[in-house]
Amino acid sequence: MRALLRARLGEWRASQAVSADGELVLSELVTNALRVPVPGDRMVGVHIACREKGALLRVEVSDAGPGRPEVRQPRGTDTGGRGLMLVAALAHRWGVDERPAGIGKTVWAELLAPGADPVPPELEIAAVTVRPGQCVRAWGAWHSVRAVRSERYASGGLAVVITLDDGGPALRLHAAELVTVRTHGPVVAS
Repeated sequence: MRALLRARLGEWRASQAVSADGELVLSELVTNALRVPVPGDRMVGVHIACREKGALLRVEVSDAGPGRPEVRQPRGTDTGGRGLMLVAALAHRWGVDERPAGIGKTVWAELLAPGADPVPPELEIAAVTVRPGQCVRAWGAWHSVRAVRSERYASGGLAVVITLDDGGPALRLHAAELVTVRTHGPVVAS
C-alpha cells in the first residue's frame, strides 16, 4: 500500500515531506485496522484522494471492527500504542466515521499537501491501447476500467470491449476509435 501511495503522490507532484508523512500515516492506520479482531472473511479497505485542488491529502482506512480508536499516552517501556499519536501529530485533522452499512468504521486523516495536483492529464488514445486501471470518458463522466478484451466483428474488423468498474454497460468500440483517458482516478484498494 505504501508503494501505491508513493506512486500516486509522485503522479500528483506532491512534495517529499507530504509523501513521507502520508506513508507513515497510511502505515499506522493500516496496522491498527489489521489488529482489529474481526471474522476472517472481513477485509481492510483503503482509499486515498487529493482534495481541494491539492490542498489536502486524505487517507482513509476502513475495517469491520467495533468501537472508536483513541489516542493513547504509552509509558516509556511500552512497545506499541503510538500509532494514533503519530497520526494526530502529522495530520491537519483526523477522525472516525461509522460505515454506512453499520458494520465497522473508517479512520481518516487529512494532511496538508500544498502544490499537489490530483487531476491527471487527459489523453486521446486508440481504444485498442486502453488498459485496466485507466479511466475513460463516456456518457459525460469518468469511469474506471476493470477489463479490456478484443473480439472480431462479423466483417472481420477488430472490436474492443471495455468493462467498467461501476457495473454499467460495457463500451464496444472499433479498435482504432479514439477514447479520452486519464491514467488514474481516485485510488481505492482492498
